[in-house]
Amino acid sequence: MLNRREVLLLLVNYFDIITVAVLFLGAIFLFSKGWRWVSNDIPGRLGLPFLGETFSFLSATNSTKGCYDFVKLRRLWYGKWFKTRLFGKIHVFVPSTNGAKMIFTNDFVHFNKGYVRSMADAVGEKSLLCVSHENHKRIRRLLSDPFSMKSLAEFVQKFDKMLCQRLKKLEQERKSFVVLDFSMKITFDAMCNMLMSITDYSLLRKIEKDCTEVSNAMLSFPVMIPGTRYYKGIKARERLMETFKEMIDRRRSGKEFEEDFLQSMLEKDSCPPSEKLDDSELMDNLLTMIIAGQTTTAAAMMWSVKFLDGNREAQDKLREEQSSIARNKAEGASLTLEDITKMSYGSKVVKETLRMSNVLLWYPRVALNDCKVEGYEIKKGWHVNIDATCIHNDPELYPEPLQFNPSRFDEMQKPYSFIPFGSGPRTCLGINMAKLTMLVFLHRLTSGYKWTVDDMDCSLEKKAHIPRLRSGCPITLRSI
Repeated sequence: MLNRREVLLLLVNYFDIITVAVLFLGAIFLFSKGWRWVSNDIPGRLGLPFLGETFSFLSATNSTKGCYDFVKLRRLWYGKWFKTRLFGKIHVFVPSTNGAKMIFTNDFVHFNKGYVRSMADAVGEKSLLCVSHENHKRIRRLLSDPFSMKSLAEFVQKFDKMLCQRLKKLEQERKSFVVLDFSMKITFDAMCNMLMSITDYSLLRKIEKDCTEVSNAMLSFPVMIPGTRYYKGIKARERLMETFKEMIDRRRSGKEFEEDFLQSMLEKDSCPPSEKLDDSELMDNLLTMIIAGQTTTAAAMMWSVKFLDGNREAQDKLREEQSSIARNKAEGASLTLEDITKMSYGSKVVKETLRMSNVLLWYPRVALNDCKVEGYEIKKGWHVNIDATCIHNDPELYPEPLQFNPSRFDEMQKPYSFIPFGSGPRTCLGINMAKLTMLVFLHRLTSGYKWTVDDMDCSLEKKAHIPRLRSGCPITLRSI
């Protein structure tokens, strides 16, 4: 035991260390507890500077409950509105249609797109997702050609042909297959064919592997440490840029020529800067369109199979509509846009799938100035996340929101209550392509086959920025 004199001596000799320790502990208390009352009483916990609750968020992302479990827990603790700190930035989650309207209608005025650094690093600084207002309008206009009605009509027929061949092969093999894997490959192949006329199997798989690494890095800690998801994603991005650059060089030298999106962009080389994309803009947005067109649509296709399996009444009603369309077509004829317009119930199935699956959980924006959203003070530089998942599961907007019920879309929805593609000037460029892809898939699946789900596990895939079943939804087909 130390006597009184020895204790006093220790206090004198180590006074500076003790003082620093006390101040440090006080600072921790201030940051983790005292900061709860910032921002006009928006509840929440900001934690330590920079780190905040980042590790809790990454932990949720690495669980089979998915990253949105992080949001759900804080809603239980703080209510619908809450704030947190992720990757060094303050985030406010906006849960209402009025909040969504205020932010979407003020895009580029009071708000700009806001992604975590890892996501922006993955797709590139000249991606449509990351550029300034002026460049966004120009790039969006120049990227619009693949999504014109003429291009979509051609896409529907090519995708339908590809889909019929692959489904027939799977049914003949009479083996269980994973819907997510199937939909990821076919949407990827269709996008690469449309954009760059790539059909070589080995090249497709090489690009797909690198795109998967990039996608996996989009919600990771942005530190270049070998072996981490971020490191692998950035290295994969570098390889993809080299692959795209080689393709561009071959096209420019005349060694290759295809009637596709890439060729149409390169034919504008002599145009003024406002009417063309430079090479880095072109490559960043090729990557963006491939990843965005593959991951979200493929996940939605998987969820449509899962939801329809759980509601046989909806499945039978959809099959009746699609079989009627199929009977009125010549054998072996591809679907057309005219056929798609007849899929009234099918369109409602697509909408209900998108509402329930929430493949885009929320829409991130950054406040450009101090402002208010529904009376809450938002500071310049804060991230405001329009929480589509919360809105889509609001029982006041959608009675029994966890029940798969396509007929709820018989009625007009309240503005900003259905936002699977966002809204305003940043509405998803591929909105019509995604819907058409799903409708073609559902038509061929329900008019030609029945299926059984071979794994009913509802756990989510770990480390995914899009909600996907861990099992991928394996099914076995049998022809009708």
